[in-house]
Amino acid sequence: MGERKYGKVTVYYDGACPSCVRDRCHYEKLAGEDSGVDWFDITGRDDELRALGIDPKRALTELHIVDEDHNVLAEIDAYRVLMNRVPRFKPLAWLIGLPVIRPIVSRVYHWRVNRRLMRDGRL
Repeated sequence: MGERKYGKVTVYYDGACPSCVRDRCHYEKLAGEDSGVDWFDITGRDDELRALGIDPKRALTELHIVDEDHNVLAEIDAYRVLMNRVPRFKPLAWLIGLPVIRPIVSRVYHWRVNRRLMRDGRL
């Protein structure tokens, strides 16, 4: 049985955020060149985001992706899709999707993002 191939996804990330850029680089190293991920820096691209049905403010505070079926996914759902593409992250993707864990991860995630944006004067 061959390795599962994934369709293309587009990740909408904050290219003005050094932590987000580091996370992207880390992901690319782990996922490899055949990850099927296109990266879209949302910085200054509000009109393009709106045309896709993505609220620019939400895009700044939550990771968004468009999956291979053209569905827009945000926050934990977006992270789970990306994590499932990297074998070492699959258990973590499963874990953060658990009903007891998911709201905790979501709260921590939003607290960290909002804190970073406030610190940088971008919120």
